[in-house]
Amino acid sequence: MSSQQIQRPIGNSGVTASAVGLGTWAIGGWMWGGTDEQASISAIEASIDAGISLVDTAPAYGLGRSEEIVGKAIKGKRDRVVIATKCGLNWHSGKGNHFFDQDGKPVHRYLGADGIAYELEQSLRRLGTDHIDLYITHWQDPTTPIAETMATLEKLKAAGKIRAIGASNVSAEDLEHYIAAGQIDAIQERYSMIDREIEGSLLPITRRNDIATLSYSSLALGLLTGAIDPAREFSGDDQRKDNPRFSTGNRQRVARLKQAIAPIASQHQASMAQIVIAWTLAQPGITFALCGARNAEQSLDNARAGEIGLDAAELAAIDAAISAHLTPMDA
Repeated sequence: MSSQQIQRPIGNSGVTASAVGLGTWAIGGWMWGGTDEQASISAIEASIDAGISLVDTAPAYGLGRSEEIVGKAIKGKRDRVVIATKCGLNWHSGKGNHFFDQDGKPVHRYLGADGIAYELEQSLRRLGTDHIDLYITHWQDPTTPIAETMATLEKLKAAGKIRAIGASNVSAEDLEHYIAAGQIDAIQERYSMIDREIEGSLLPITRRNDIATLSYSSLALGLLTGAIDPAREFSGDDQRKDNPRFSTGNRQRVARLKQAIAPIASQHQASMAQIVIAWTLAQPGITFALCGARNAEQSLDNARAGEIGLDAAELAAIDAAISAHLTPMDA
């Protein structure tokens, strides 16, 4: 059954979506220890059925794997989904600057017109659709002027291939260049209780210019769910294996935060993860919170957060708990 999810606009594009979005990086498997396709499809379907319309993916998530899984899951449900995907990380042309290797293939940062046009067609094919609702430059390409990139994106928008334009992993200078070059509707940036740098750099700009902000890693790769036991070990290519964020000390800090905000969670009959997501959506300038899910249970947990309204006193209490327990946090 669909819940009453808060709906918010994607800048001035005319496109609206649920404030809680499903992030599908983990669904691609890469850097997450693999993926279970059927569980992933169930996670996407459960999100949609719970009223989450915003589904965020990217070609780089498993070299097309995440987009393919999303495409299978939304078949017959396209009118209920706002698809965000990305361009600018490609493994087909060798143009731009080398960024990393994935599955033995060199991935480059490239946002030239030819690269974007090719990537878009590939994404449309994998997703099984004729348009992308929000098309985002994934990482910035110093070899291509932003004005050229924006001109390409605006042509694609005029042609009906994309409905809104976004940029991710930008500096304040990058963002100003995007604004000068055309209508940018959204940015997507890392933001959470322990990653708040954009509050001083990017959010003042987006708020002045009516640009939506999508937070990614809203739960800090799962750390802020409070569900990762301090003794748990990560294996394979799971990026958390050697991440100092997941030190025993940090997990203990999160456990103390969980205890501190337990009365608020209890009041709302909510999990810690739900309170963290609700807090994120209440921060000035944060429009959408992207939350990963690898099974239907996690999807439903995330969706419930979109129905929680925290009052000023609760937000102040959570802020105090963050200051007391998450500072300092290992890098």
